[in-house]
Amino acid sequence: MRLHEDTRRMKIRPDALASRLRGKPESIYLVHGAEPLQREESLDAIRAAARAKGFDERIVLYVESGFDWNALKIQATSRSLFAQKKLIDLRLAGGSPGKEGGQTLTWYAGSPPSDVILLISCDIRLDRRATSTRWFKSLESAGAVIETFPIRTHELPGWIIARGKVKGGAIERGAAEVLAERNEGNLLACAQEIDKLLLLGKGASHEAQANESGDDGAIKHQGSPDGRSVDPEALIVITLDDVMSSVVDSARFGAFDLLDSALEGKGERTMRILRTLRDEGSEPIQILASLTWGIRGVCAVAKRVEGGAGIDEAARSEPGWWAKKRLLDLALRRIPRRGWIRLLGVAEGVDRIMKGSPSRSGAIVRWSRADAWCGLERLVLAMCNVKLRHRQPYS
Repeated sequence: MRLHEDTRRMKIRPDALASRLRGKPESIYLVHGAEPLQREESLDAIRAAARAKGFDERIVLYVESGFDWNALKIQATSRSLFAQKKLIDLRLAGGSPGKEGGQTLTWYAGSPPSDVILLISCDIRLDRRATSTRWFKSLESAGAVIETFPIRTHELPGWIIARGKVKGGAIERGAAEVLAERNEGNLLACAQEIDKLLLLGKGASHEAQANESGDDGAIKHQGSPDGRSVDPEALIVITLDDVMSSVVDSARFGAFDLLDSALEGKGERTMRILRTLRDEGSEPIQILASLTWGIRGVCAVAKRVEGGAGIDEAARSEPGWWAKKRLLDLALRRIPRRGWIRLLGVAEGVDRIMKGSPSRSGAIVRWSRADAWCGLERLVLAMCNVKLRHRQPYS
């Protein structure tokens, strides 16, 4: 019995939700996270599973300023005139129910009705402070928590291949890598591109089948030596050429994506992110601020490492750096501490260019936006330890 309770309290990953929904439904589902595609698809899957199990009536409650939490109590305890079972879809804006809401949710989780499913959704990721509250732990004990995370860069090709397979397609590895590159940070656009490619591939497949079918309408399988007939809805293969000819670049990046890539030492990807930020109209001074923060953090961690601390201990001691421990390790293996200290001087020079401040010699630096981006380019390439043989204009 103890094992069963612990299993019920485990957090469910979005990719494992479908298998869990085939079993007995939970009394409570809490879905939160900052990744909108996975969050909305998880909510849709729970609603569909609830309908399939007879929870035909759906009540939507929006928790906004002035929300009356008695509405939840009334819906939980009242009988429906139209259906024996119902689903209460509670939209929790901002991620915090407040004092009264927390008490109501704790009360509900104490004895959830057997003919009601409570589906709670938050459009943000609940932080450690929220997940430590009594109301959250009560909901987690009584039901299931689904937390969505942005797909990491190195995980995205695998996610694309898996999604293509679920949708009835076979996406080649090279095609998946290009899709990942062009849609990094924009999972919704990536999913739409997969759907589009499969739709185009299906249309081409049907056209080819119409040309190859005999009088009996059977389709000959090209890869089968005995010419066996195959299902027209067989897997659609998406190649690199298919992706290159139809997919636009929909990647979305932020200044800290640029920092992470530079710390990792990926020069080509770092330049692509920087140019994307420029094309989107990002402010150079904000990008420089995040890079400077990163360089200072590396210097601080490097100092502790030189003092005898391990990378784990050093990263934990600097606020905000524990999650970037792997990047720190790569950065310090590539460039020693004295090199990162020199990079602070480079960052200072770029800052003087942007602000039109006097240089160390006292001369006033004249600058343009092109100069600013050129300075940022040289800074991030230096962080990646990429050597420039001669000056090239930023383009």
